[in-house]
Amino acid sequence: MTDDTNFPPEKNLPAGYQPAKVWEWNKANGGQFSNINRPTAGPIFEKPLEVGKHPLQLYSLATPNGVKVTIMLEELLAAGHTGAEYDAWLVQIGEGQQFGSGFVDINPNSKIPAMVDHSTPEPTRVFESGSILLYLAEKFGAFLPKEHHARTEALNWLFWQMGAGPLLGGGFGHFYAYAPMKIEYAIDRFAMEVKRQFDVLDRHLADNEFMAGAEYSIADMAIWPWYGVVAQGKVYNDAGTYLEVDGYENVQRWTAMIADRPAVKRGRMVNRAFGEPSEQLRERHDASDFDLKTQDKLDAAKDVN
Repeated sequence: MTDDTNFPPEKNLPAGYQPAKVWEWNKANGGQFSNINRPTAGPIFEKPLEVGKHPLQLYSLATPNGVKVTIMLEELLAAGHTGAEYDAWLVQIGEGQQFGSGFVDINPNSKIPAMVDHSTPEPTRVFESGSILLYLAEKFGAFLPKEHHARTEALNWLFWQMGAGPLLGGGFGHFYAYAPMKIEYAIDRFAMEVKRQFDVLDRHLADNEFMAGAEYSIADMAIWPWYGVVAQGKVYNDAGTYLEVDGYENVQRWTAMIADRPAVKRGRMVNRAFGEPSEQLRERHDASDFDLKTQDKLDAAKDVN
């Protein structure tokens, strides 16, 4: 194996760059998200979390990881699981709200989404999107197949997304759309990996209606907010064209089918603080909020007053 560390520094980007013997934090690095990235954990200000009337309290933002959970909660309610009623509180990660003391208490990793289940004898904190999906599936006995092989397949694909997703978002998405400079090596490296992942999905979905086979499950809910949205060409500055996502016909079929589900449409709106105001339900405390409290209606009410 060749030792690439012997390349001359002028070949590096920026030219002349060489890693120091000991890393030092440069707050200016990080591109669009440099204001919230830091090398330490723990709270940086005191703020208790708000708690609503329902047993399930969700603290999130409608990023792909957040959307996974709101889709699951809306699907549970649509399936008749009334115990899945929830309050969804907006966490503006761009403003660093995830570093408040209350949020860090329920997720020491300071990432959305995080949830507290107050229906248990002692409140149960649940963090990491995959953990929340599995927790809810087991709590309500829904969207996780009971048959051994199908259940295992659903979990295979759930955890596939946990491992693959960072290469799509933090890898390709960051360097293609958000980094302060375009780095050919980084974009090519992650574009190749994301196209490989799409090929994995496309080949699997050629023989399966849903990710776990014939049954819609938490595996679909985990994968769709990342890969379905890219397949629709709605993120990362026209990355869909760059990645030629239209060529993955089986992914496109599956993407459209999931997108058409009413609960998915609602789940995408919850904790959304960007895009069309009519699609933003920044907080959700009751099913009627979808009709009464989207951002366009709140803005119109302010104008009247």
